[in-house]
Amino acid sequence: MRTRRGTVLGTTLLLLAAPALAACSGDAEGDVREAAEAFLEDWAAGDADAAAGATTDPETAGALLEQAAADLPGATLAAEVGDVAVEDGTATVTWTATWDLAAAPEWSYPATLRLREADEGWDVVAEPTLVHPELGEGQHLLVERALPERAPITDAAGAPLFTPTEVVNVGVDPAQVTDLPALAAALSAATGIAAEEIAADVQAAPAAQFVPVITLRRPDFEAIRAQVFDLPGAVFPTDTRLLAPSARFASALLGRVGPATAEVVEESGEEGAPVYAAGDQLGLSGLQRALQEQLTGTPGFTVTVVSTDDGTGDAGREIDAVAPVPGQPVQTPLVPAVQTAADAAVAGQPLPTHLVVVRPGTGEILAVSSNEAAAAGDALGGQYPPGSSMKTITATALLSTGALTPQTPVPCPGTTVVDGREFENQNQFDLGTVPFTEAFARSCNTTFMQQALGLPDGALAAAAASYGVGTDWQLPVDVFSGSVPADSTGTTKAADAIGQGRVLMSPAQLALVAAGVAGGTAVVPVEVVGAEPAGAIPAGPDPAVLEALRPMMRQVVLSGTASALADRGEVYGKTGTAEYGSNTPPDAHGWFMGYQLAGPQGDLAFAVLVEGGQSSSAAVGVTDAFLGNLG
Repeated sequence: MRTRRGTVLGTTLLLLAAPALAACSGDAEGDVREAAEAFLEDWAAGDADAAAGATTDPETAGALLEQAAADLPGATLAAEVGDVAVEDGTATVTWTATWDLAAAPEWSYPATLRLREADEGWDVVAEPTLVHPELGEGQHLLVERALPERAPITDAAGAPLFTPTEVVNVGVDPAQVTDLPALAAALSAATGIAAEEIAADVQAAPAAQFVPVITLRRPDFEAIRAQVFDLPGAVFPTDTRLLAPSARFASALLGRVGPATAEVVEESGEEGAPVYAAGDQLGLSGLQRALQEQLTGTPGFTVTVVSTDDGTGDAGREIDAVAPVPGQPVQTPLVPAVQTAADAAVAGQPLPTHLVVVRPGTGEILAVSSNEAAAAGDALGGQYPPGSSMKTITATALLSTGALTPQTPVPCPGTTVVDGREFENQNQFDLGTVPFTEAFARSCNTTFMQQALGLPDGALAAAAASYGVGTDWQLPVDVFSGSVPADSTGTTKAADAIGQGRVLMSPAQLALVAAGVAGGTAVVPVEVVGAEPAGAIPAGPDPAVLEALRPMMRQVVLSGTASALADRGEVYGKTGTAEYGSNTPPDAHGWFMGYQLAGPQGDLAFAVLVEGGQSSSAAVGVTDAFLGNLG
C-alpha cells in the first residue's frame, strides 16, 4: 500500500530516489544536474516561490506550479532525475514524475526539463512541459477518478442481493420556503423525522443548498406523495442507489451502501492514505463495510489535457489512464425464501422482534430478520437473558452427568427456596413429581433450579461451551456468542439454570445451539460462503445426550409450552420468558428456540426473540407465522 510523501505547493514533500547533488565544481553536467534537482526538490518541498525563482520566468513558472496543485489536489510527488545533456549553453534533464494521487493509484510518467545557462548557474525554462511533456500553452491537466462497478453480494444460489434501485430524496429548498414551521411539521408527519430537526437543518443551510430530510424507495415515497408533494419549499430529486430487496432484508448482516462518511473513508487503506474519497458509494455497515475493499475494488483515473478557457468547449485529449480494478463478489448462505418468510413473520409483531435461522450441520446463516421497531444489529450482537430457553443447555448438563434420564421422576413444586430466596414457577403451578421430560416440556423452573444446584462447578458453562457459547467467533460481522459464568454459586447458580442470573445470549447464538442439537454436531457460524472458519468446531455434547434431549424438545411442541406449533410439521424447541429491568412486576422478553426437520426449506434451526413480549407465547406466535410463511 502506498505511503504519503507530502503535497504540492503548501505542504511538505520529499524528493525521493534522486542521486546525490553534485558539488558546483565547474563541471557543466554536474551543475545542470544540481540546478534541476534543486528545482524539483523545492517544488516537492512545497516551496513554490523558491522553485519558480530558479526558472527563466518566475511569474510564469509560479502560475504553472499553482495550476498543477489545483489540477492534482492532495497529490504527492516523487521525482527521479535521469540523464543530463549539455550543448552550447542549453541543457536537458530527463526525470520521472510519480504522483501519489489522492484515493487513486500512482501516476508515473517520463518528463524532460530544459535549462539555460544564466549569469550564475543554470535556470529551468519556464514552460508548460516542466509539469508534463504533453502540456501546451493555455492548457491544464484534468484528472478524473472513477470507481469500478461494485461487486455483488449474492445469496446462497449466487444471485445478487443488491440491485440499482430508484430512490426519491425528500428535502427542502430553503429559497422556496414560505412557512418553515408548517413545512417542518408536515414533513415530520409524513416521514417520522422530528420537525425540530428539519427546521434546524433548513435554518443552518445556505439559501441555495438542498437540505435532505429522508431518502425513500419509490413505492415508499408514493405512499406519502399526497402529503408532501405540494408543500412550498419541499423538493424531490431522484437518484439511483444500490439496495437490497427491502429496507430490512438481512440488514444486520448485509449492511447498506451509500455516500461515504468521513469515518468510512478514513478506515480505508493505510493511515494517512485512504483508498476512497468523500462522495464514493461505499459500504456503510454489515458485510458491505466489513469487506469494503473486496467489494469496491480499486479506483482508476484518466488524465486529460484541456484548455484553461472554459468557454472553448474543448473536450480535451486523454494522455493517460489507469483502469479501475473490479472487486470480487461475496457469496452469503442467505436463502431469500427463508429471509422473506422471516421478515413477514417479524413484521406482524409490533414489539421489537428478531429471528435468526441457521442450517443444522453447516452453521450457515440463512436469514437474519428484525422488524422496524427493533435495532437490527441486535439479532446478531444483542445481549439478552435467554430465560427458560436456557433449559436446553441446562438439560444437556444434567443429562451429561448420567444421574438423570428423560424418564427420571423429579419434583416440580410451585416454589422453591435457595439460600433464603424464594423462586417460583409461572403462576406457581405445581406438577408434583413428574418425569424429567414433562418438567422440561412444561418449563418447570423449580425442577431445574433444584437439579442444577447439584451440578459440579462449571458444568453449566461447560455444557454451553460444547455448543460454542462463549467462543470468540472471528466473523466479518460480529456475533455475540453468549456468556455463561463458570463460577456462579447459590441463588445465582440457580438463576443461571433458568436463563436469568448472569447468563446472556444473542438470538444468533441461540439459533446455533438449536442447530447443534438438530444436526448432532455443534456448528461454527458461516456468514460468507468459502471464507475461513470463524473458529474451531465446538466439541458438542455426547451423542447419547442429544439422543435423549431431542424427544424432550419435541414434547415441548406436542404437549408443552409451544403446543401452538404442533401442526407445523416435525418441530422441536424450547420456550423462554426472561425477566429484566426493575419494574414490579418485572418486564420480560419472550423467546423460542428450536428447529424444524424436513420442512419446505429442509432442516432449519432458529431462534426468535420478542423484546418485552412478557411471555414466550409472543415468540411462539412469530415462529408459527414464520413456519407458515415457508409454505
